[in-house]
Amino acid sequence: MTSVIEVSGLTKRYRDTIAVDDVSFSIEKDTIYGLLGRNGAGKTTVMSIVTAQNFATSGDVRVFGQAPYENASVLSRMCFVRESQKYPDDATPRHAFAMARLFYPNWNDELAAGLIRDFQLPLKRRIKKLSRGQLSAVGVIIGLASRAEITFFDEPYLGLDAVARQIFYDRLLEDYAEHPRTIVLSSHLIDEVSNLLERVLVIDGGRIIMDEETDAVRDRAATIVGDVAAVDAFTAGREVIHRETLGRTASVTVLGGLTAGDRERLDLAGLDVGPVSLQQLIVRTTQHHAATADRVAHDEGALR
Repeated sequence: MTSVIEVSGLTKRYRDTIAVDDVSFSIEKDTIYGLLGRNGAGKTTVMSIVTAQNFATSGDVRVFGQAPYENASVLSRMCFVRESQKYPDDATPRHAFAMARLFYPNWNDELAAGLIRDFQLPLKRRIKKLSRGQLSAVGVIIGLASRAEITFFDEPYLGLDAVARQIFYDRLLEDYAEHPRTIVLSSHLIDEVSNLLERVLVIDGGRIIMDEETDAVRDRAATIVGDVAAVDAFTAGREVIHRETLGRTASVTVLGGLTAGDRERLDLAGLDVGPVSLQQLIVRTTQHHAATADRVAHDEGALR
């Protein structure tokens, strides 16, 4: 596959705070990515730097093989849609779409018109007077109708209700199938978007803790449930990322695929095994990473 974004050693500091810590990754052409993580993990900072709306403290960013800063030939091929997007006080959705049409060479009026109907968006109302859901719809329409070669969605669809979010997901997949491009979705609604994603990048504490194909991620963990002693015996020596105990019953989530031999052992021990959803895995992995980082920091502090 061809990489359209290459990030190497990216670091962003705000005085004493490290928002992004020596991050390296690549984004491939014509692939839908999920950039996932908790609030404050560094997702928006990374996207802002890649789209030249923020400056790195150190490291290198290449988009289409070039530095994106003050590079019109690169920036016109990217679209960055964010929840906090600002518009002039007197701007209407019609004005916003007219400006987008001028900036994005692949802009499609027919797609935009269909989305406007789908979201029932009032074109002549000032954007500052729109509801949160209508404001989100403006960003979604620009992101999809731009048909930019790379499009970042930084949770601009959180204001949409469940029906409108499903419209967004459906239209994204429909248009992506006919007009492939690179799409990066930043979202807290991991289960909702999981079926869209071909690859996931998980960031926590400013560091990338997962960079894998979605199908591979789904197969990398399992939850073992049953008698505490039997569960402990089976999970001994495995990497445990979450554990819950209620009386004599334990539920333990472990990393690593299960072999045919493992499943035979589980049957003989009377243990149940369940799949781990993408959201559960990312939540548990993030919690495990944070707990490990805290232990390391504590141990290092004790040695000083």
